[in-house]
Amino acid sequence: MNGVALSLSRAIARVTGAALGPYQTAVIRIGFSATWLLFLLREFPHRHELYGPDGPWSHDLAQQLVADNGAFTVLMWEGGGTLWFEAVYALAVLSSVLLLLGWRSRTTSVLFMVGVLSLQNRSIFMGDGGDNVLHLMSIYLVFTRCGQVWSLDARRARLRGEAHARGERRADRTGPLLWGVLGAVLLMATLAGRLDGDRFVPALLWAVWLAQGLWWAVGRWAPTGEPRILLDVVARVVHNGALLVIMAEACLIYATAGWYKIQGSRWQDGTAVHYPLHLDYFSPWPALSEALSASGTLVMLITYGTVAVQVAFPFTLFNRRVKNVLLAAMILEHAVIAVVLGLPFFSLAMIAADAVFLPTSFLRRLGEWTTRGRGRLVRGGGGRGTVPAPRAAPEDAGTARVGFEA
Repeated sequence: MNGVALSLSRAIARVTGAALGPYQTAVIRIGFSATWLLFLLREFPHRHELYGPDGPWSHDLAQQLVADNGAFTVLMWEGGGTLWFEAVYALAVLSSVLLLLGWRSRTTSVLFMVGVLSLQNRSIFMGDGGDNVLHLMSIYLVFTRCGQVWSLDARRARLRGEAHARGERRADRTGPLLWGVLGAVLLMATLAGRLDGDRFVPALLWAVWLAQGLWWAVGRWAPTGEPRILLDVVARVVHNGALLVIMAEACLIYATAGWYKIQGSRWQDGTAVHYPLHLDYFSPWPALSEALSASGTLVMLITYGTVAVQVAFPFTLFNRRVKNVLLAAMILEHAVIAVVLGLPFFSLAMIAADAVFLPTSFLRRLGEWTTRGRGRLVRGGGGRGTVPAPRAAPEDAGTARVGFEA
């Protein structure tokens, strides 16, 4: 019993003592924001047909669908006009860029979620499977501290810590201003009845807004007292819980996909991969598709290998080496799907979801390689000196004392 109690106390201390997986959550933030951003930019010339007033799924049909399923979308706040659609689309692009850079990641993650849900719930038939993953992950990201490393938030925290060490105090004016503006918008939308229907998203928006205000107030008047300690613990637990949900979601996706494939006769006889290679819609490179499908043995190996990897992956999490091997195989598989079947955004979304399982040591080395490469580019372009390696924002290093949490 003593051993069990000791293990339980250590687990509780680990969950409440730090926001785990800072590099993994940073990769997820970068991966999904980049995926959505690239999709929005690629479809920019066709945006009106996909989600706007010129689409086959008209505004009236979208209103009927939203009224039935209660989905959240700000595009329904206005009568289908072009100006409002352009503003929402621009917000989706801007929030993706800011979240990619890690600027005020707590706030921009909420705006990113609003952009994703608004466009996707407007036209639910526009997507290739990756949109479902992005839809869920945009919600999960709101609960994470995804700007601890590789972000402008981490850089701001480092500079603030250095200034504090020199005895300087830097007041944060951007955070309170942003909080006030978004609160006013949220209040007006609530009073106007725009948030009726869906209950989860409006409640989440209000909860995040109130939590940010409470965080700032405690950091302003009780930066070292028990209220601040309590808020830190709650924030860490929420972050770690969301990280666990993201991992479970990725495992569930692969497990269900693998077990459903097992039930299909074409997957059982090893010919399933042959058929999409001969569909015009999934053949951006016909010669490449023909070359892959020409070998029956290769098609059979890919078919059975896909099922085996998807079914086995959730069970390999208990063995780090096997997990890393299968993780590399799945990332390679999605890269091949992106090229051969012409599904780049589906593959990018799945690779971003897979990134939650990448080893921390590998991600640190990846950051170091990126920094060195950037340093060489700067020096090659005439810059002087070297670029310092990015450092992780210290856990809870006074983020609420001078401004809003990242």
